[in-house]
Amino acid sequence: MLKIGTLSLPDPLVLAPLAGISSLPFRILNRQFGCTLAFSEMICARSMVYASKRTKKMLRTAPGDRPWGIQLLSNDLDDLAKAIDLLGGYEFDILDFNAACPQKKVAARGKGAALLKDPKKLQSLLELMVKKSEVAVTAKIRIGWDDSRSAVDIALRAQDAGISALFVHGRTKEQGYRGGVDYLAIKKIKDALSIPVIASGDILSVKLAKKMFDETGCDGLLLARGVLGNPWLTGQIKEFLKSGEIINRPSIDDIVKIMIVHLDLSIDFYGERSGIIKFSKFFIWYTRGFAGAKPLRAKVAKTKSRQNMIDLIEEFSCKCINCNFLKIC
Repeated sequence: MLKIGTLSLPDPLVLAPLAGISSLPFRILNRQFGCTLAFSEMICARSMVYASKRTKKMLRTAPGDRPWGIQLLSNDLDDLAKAIDLLGGYEFDILDFNAACPQKKVAARGKGAALLKDPKKLQSLLELMVKKSEVAVTAKIRIGWDDSRSAVDIALRAQDAGISALFVHGRTKEQGYRGGVDYLAIKKIKDALSIPVIASGDILSVKLAKKMFDETGCDGLLLARGVLGNPWLTGQIKEFLKSGEIINRPSIDDIVKIMIVHLDLSIDFYGERSGIIKFSKFFIWYTRGFAGAKPLRAKVAKTKSRQNMIDLIEEFSCKCINCNFLKIC
C-alpha cells in the first residue's frame, strides 16, 4: 500500500504525467491493466490562466478515471496561484508540481528542471501550492541539473515546503533520458526524507522494477516510458510483487485487440483524424520488439481513416501469425 496525504493506494505503482501522451484515452486504457493512480499531462499554469482550449481538453476526465492527479508547470507565484484557483471547479485527488522536465524550451524559461538550480524558489512555489491546495501536493524532481550533489538538499526543501510525497527521476537534467539511472542518489533522498519517495527512471520491465525497489528502498514506482505500447507492464509488476511470478506478455491476438481498443478510445476522444494521428505513435510502440515491423511503421504517417489503421493492425497480426516477423524481445 502507498499513502499520499489522505489518499491510500492498494499498490505502490503510479502512472506518470507524460507530455503529449497522458490524455484521458491513455489513462482509461492503462486503468484496464491495473493502474490505480494516474496523472494528466503536464499543464502550464499560464495556459490555465489564459484558458486555452488545449488545456481544457487535457483536464477532461470520465467516470472510472479516479483517483487522478493534475501536474502543473510554472516558475511564477502569481500564475501558479491563479491556476490553482481555476482548478477549484475540477475534482481531482493530487496536485503535482513539475521540477523535472528537461526539455530545452521549458528549462530555458526557468521552468521544469531549471528550478533545480534555484532550490529556494522551488521551495517557495511548493509552499504556495501546499497553502492553497485542498488536496495533497506532490512534486517531481530530477537528482540535479548536471550532477547529484544537491539532490538531498533539494528534496529536503521540498519536504519542508509541506508536500505529501516526492517523485524522483534518477537522472540529471543534462542527461535527459540518456545514460544510466543513479540508484544511489535516489537511495540517499529516500534515506533523508520522512515522506514517501516514488522513484522513476528505466522501469521498463519487471526485473528493472525489482532493481529499483531493491537498490533505492523507494516507497513506490512512477511508470513512464515502460508502459508505452506495453500497458500490461503495470499488471506484471503488481503480480510479481504479490506472488513473485512474472506474467508473460500477451499473445499477438491480444495485443491486436488492445491496439484496436486504444485506437477507438483515441478516435472517440479526439475525432477520427486527430485520434488517428494521436494513436500513430502508439502503433510504433506496440509493434516494437518485432523484427520486420519497420515497413508497417512507415505506412502509419499515411493512414487517414479508422479502417486504414485497422487494416494496418491486421496486416501486423497476419505477418506475426505467419511467422514472417521474429519476436526479438
